Amino acid sequence: MKYLLLPLVFAAAISPRIYAESFTISDIRINGLQRVSAGSVFTVLPIKINDEVDEDMLAEASRALFRSGYFQDIQLSRSGNVLIITVVERPTISSIDITGNKAIKTEDLLKGLRQAGLADGEIFQQVTLERVRNELLRQYVAQGRYSANIETEVISEPRNRVRLKIKIDEGVVASIANINIVGDTVFPEDTLTNLFELKTKKWYRFFSSSDKYSREKLAGDLERLRSYYMDRGYVNMDISSTQVSITPDKKSVYITVNIDEGEKFHISNIKLAGDLKLQESALRDLLLVKSGQVFSRKLMITSSELISRRLGNEGYAFADVRGIPEINAENKTVSITFTVDPGKRVYVNRINFRGNTKTEDVVLRREMRQMEGGWASTYLIDQSKTRLERLGYFKEVKVETPSVPGIDDQIDVNYTVEEQPSGSISASVGFAQSSGLVLGGSIKQDNFLGTGNKVGIGMTRSDYQTNLNFSYLNPYWTVDGVSLGYNVFYRTTDYSKLDVDYTSYSVDSLGAGFSFGYPISETSSVNYGLVVQNDKIKTGNASAEEVYDFTDKYGTNYLNYKLNVGWGKSTLNRGLLPTRGGSQSLSLEVAIPGSDLTFYKIDYSAQYFKPITDSYVLRFHTDLGYGDGYGSTKILPFYENYYAGGYNSVRGFKDGSLGPRSTRSYRYYNSYYANDWSDDDDPFGGNILITGGVELIVPTPFVSDQRSIRTSIFWDAGNVFSNNCPLSTTKYCNNPNFGDLASSVGVGVTWVTAFGPLSFSLAAPIKKPDGADTQIFQFSLGQTF
Repeated sequence: MKYLLLPLVFAAAISPRIYAESFTISDIRINGLQRVSAGSVFTVLPIKINDEVDEDMLAEASRALFRSGYFQDIQLSRSGNVLIITVVERPTISSIDITGNKAIKTEDLLKGLRQAGLADGEIFQQVTLERVRNELLRQYVAQGRYSANIETEVISEPRNRVRLKIKIDEGVVASIANINIVGDTVFPEDTLTNLFELKTKKWYRFFSSSDKYSREKLAGDLERLRSYYMDRGYVNMDISSTQVSITPDKKSVYITVNIDEGEKFHISNIKLAGDLKLQESALRDLLLVKSGQVFSRKLMITSSELISRRLGNEGYAFADVRGIPEINAENKTVSITFTVDPGKRVYVNRINFRGNTKTEDVVLRREMRQMEGGWASTYLIDQSKTRLERLGYFKEVKVETPSVPGIDDQIDVNYTVEEQPSGSISASVGFAQSSGLVLGGSIKQDNFLGTGNKVGIGMTRSDYQTNLNFSYLNPYWTVDGVSLGYNVFYRTTDYSKLDVDYTSYSVDSLGAGFSFGYPISETSSVNYGLVVQNDKIKTGNASAEEVYDFTDKYGTNYLNYKLNVGWGKSTLNRGLLPTRGGSQSLSLEVAIPGSDLTFYKIDYSAQYFKPITDSYVLRFHTDLGYGDGYGSTKILPFYENYYAGGYNSVRGFKDGSLGPRSTRSYRYYNSYYANDWSDDDDPFGGNILITGGVELIVPTPFVSDQRSIRTSIFWDAGNVFSNNCPLSTTKYCNNPNFGDLASSVGVGVTWVTAFGPLSFSLAAPIKKPDGADTQIFQFSLGQTF
């Protein structure tokens, strides 16, 4: 009975002037509207003119108006048959002021408030503000900020408006004082806690936030702990409970994880079931799990993925392969059944390109390894995407494989590209420690008129060198990927102006050449070319005796025809500051018969990046070179010698200071420089180069984007040798001996700035050969590396 009386009591409370009997509404009047339109009220009002209403219907009408959220007070009254609705609108928000926040950006907070309905011009509701306040507190708690506090204030303003003030005290992130794992008997607790991203507070972790508690990080750590056991045969491992306790001052957190390890299980047998499509032996070769092996969930999942990709390469793009373990608790074994559902073989209907407004369609299509009309290969579709990314014309490449409408065995392959500028007209200013000021300018177009051809004109000017060049490369001179390129260059080098102690002479070089390249795989190619080059040697008053001896025998003007043959391979994940993969190159340069000088040089360069963790990478690198004369030229021309030492060689030693040293000539002793004469010898280089090293690439502190900066701890080693000394007086002219290698350790940083790459190193030599010059700090700005 009391529930039947509630509507009457409610109606009487809100509408004291409405008579108990029903009546027919002849008109509806609304009083008190300011911003809300009458139309908005009539839209939510469940009654209209000419309706016969009673107290229940009027009570429901009042509730509907309240539910709209526009009003904080509503009164219904009656004048004859006219229904009068008097409302008091809720205030609107004039502004929102947020102070005290640092961990969460103000724009992110305002965006969240807007999504919750709190923004300038919106209708204010106190319950919404409280709900948002509680949600913010939960977010801060999730970050480990248990002492966070949020105060809100609603300030009334004229014209039924309010101003919201939100004052945030974020507190401090609680540090982890201890992580305790209870129930571990198989593995040392240190081994298990090292799996955690969360770490206990230590003084040396002032650069890291790993000792700050986070609920999300703990959830990830528990999953890593579970996977660690599952991958080592403990299939019944269970995390029974987790306790996170906080000290009264809310600054320290203690984490306790209770686990039940269970027993170790081995694999009893492995089965393949379903429609295999390929020979069972071919699929079994992909399995990483074997009978008798300790069970590993990771290896089981990886085996499923390998089979799926193998079937995808055969056109079964939607193959579903699942490894299902069957546990035998009595003999502690697991039987694994891989069920294969290949689905239908899928063919490619069309390959479409979108977003290439400048680049011609053919430039993209010639990079395709997946062909139209053939079955869809997961590998070929991904490989085509990778080749588009390596072009350097596009900021981003996306691929989609939608089904063809009405056909269940065909797909389209849609590549969406976002073009970026591939040409530039630029000027640069740099500084190198050894060569002083470097001025450069270039006009370069890697995608000339959208054809994919590369055209470049460049000039570089430094204190000791001027370099002019023009180059052109057509990477698809033929449809099968044979490239054709040619270049013209002019270079003058005056070593007497170089800020290192090279022997004094200058070389003027003018030349032109062409090259062909042949791809032999997706990651490697061979190339050959011919360069015609004229070199003029100018000796100086302080030139070495070795220089005079060479020019006495062979003159000072040489026209040489250099044949180049090379091989290169690269699997690097990116061209600038890579972190994965490797690259190798091997080249042979020969000044062929008919040249004024006949000589050859063989060069090998390699580097390999091995990720240790997500943040740490090992880099191994080496550069090897050998050159010599043949025929009428008995030695390698001195201006073709190898040098070692410096930032791009063996750090910690001056540029080119390693290896043989020249003999001071006294031919011009009584000339202009008699007063400044010195008996010091100068680096002269040699015909054998051996350098290499190891780097540990580490995260750079305080930098969020690690792609533009690199910090490494390195060990460099190397030297230059000579097995065909030009003179008996040439110092340190020895055959290769690993005991004579210079070596150093240090820290290097490379930062890609708007002005060019900035590189510097601090190195301490640990093995210094005779005659070498050390240099602890080295840097370079605006040069390639």
